[in-house]
Amino acid sequence: MIHEAALVLEDGRCFRGHAVGARAEGCGEVVFNTGITGYQEIFTDPSYSGQIVVLTYPHIGNYGANPHDSESERPYIEGLVVRDFSPVASNWRSTQQASDFLAAHSIPIIAGIDTRALVRHLRERGAMRGVVSSLELDVNKLAEKARTIPKMEGQDLATGVSTKQQYEWRQGLEPCSPSEQVRPGYIQEGQRLHVVAYDFGIKHNILRALVQHGCRVTVVPSLTSAEEVLALNPDGVFISNGPGDPEPLSAQVRSIRKLIGRKPIFGICLGHQVLGLALGGKTFKLKFGHHGINHPVRNELTGKVEITSQNHGFCVDPDSLNTTDIEVTHVNLNDQTLEGFRSRKDPVFCVQYHPEAAPGPHDSRYLFQEFVELMKAAA
Repeated sequence: MIHEAALVLEDGRCFRGHAVGARAEGCGEVVFNTGITGYQEIFTDPSYSGQIVVLTYPHIGNYGANPHDSESERPYIEGLVVRDFSPVASNWRSTQQASDFLAAHSIPIIAGIDTRALVRHLRERGAMRGVVSSLELDVNKLAEKARTIPKMEGQDLATGVSTKQQYEWRQGLEPCSPSEQVRPGYIQEGQRLHVVAYDFGIKHNILRALVQHGCRVTVVPSLTSAEEVLALNPDGVFISNGPGDPEPLSAQVRSIRKLIGRKPIFGICLGHQVLGLALGGKTFKLKFGHHGINHPVRNELTGKVEITSQNHGFCVDPDSLNTTDIEVTHVNLNDQTLEGFRSRKDPVFCVQYHPEAAPGPHDSRYLFQEFVELMKAAA
């Protein structure tokens, strides 16, 4: 039986379609991702906590889901919006339907809508709150519910998705097919550098990349103090991606500020924003965010253009940074927003995009080796 479903935005705009998988309801900020592949990684990226995701590629679910492609232990999206959801999963690595994967966590899927019209609306009006439901179809009720959802600005979501306990991560990168070549780590087992990774919603592939580059990784909760991190005697500190607004993370920012100058630091995505705040900068919300795997970024140090994977709704304001102490290293060529910076006096650097992306371009994987070199130089 086909069940009707609806996506209603806070401005009252309604898109009707049909439910796939679980009959459920989800609420959150509605954003769109332009990637052609990698939907399971999107589902399980904790950075999407609090968000309903619209996938612009029209045919989703055709290669199913499997235990190896998840970026965390469970899906974090609040709902999924697609043009067409495949009833057939055909891939040698698939172990279940992607719809069943989401249904197991009561995450609603709405299919059969004009995602092009929806994306145009979001590009013009900006990301907005919405509700996707196959349980309630009254537009006025759903629009009112959407308007009661807390706005993304001011929300500390990173603390909620962070690990509650410290743990060790040991898994490196694995080839997805016999033809894919994955190099072993650069450092022998007896010489592995110790990285303490702050979990603000960390993706598994970041941890895999650190291990592949010869690191021993200890993951700690986002509220771990600087003193506790230093007691672990790390060679370097990593600050992860994560969801929500960076500005409410005042306790985390204070801890990171205390670590600057004490240990080499590398930050990605929300980690980039937290470092910006720790160094005296400010952040702002983008109109509809950057979510996709083909965003061009220019490396200001080399002049080369990198094609990058991105997933963020907030940015560091470059005009708020002290350029005497901070050097801009990467700029987005679509809208000129800040994509990376480094300290001129301390071994600290960060990027807004995702060099660990899989699927996605590998143009920026060199950043992990740069982190290794910083740690080796400081040892």
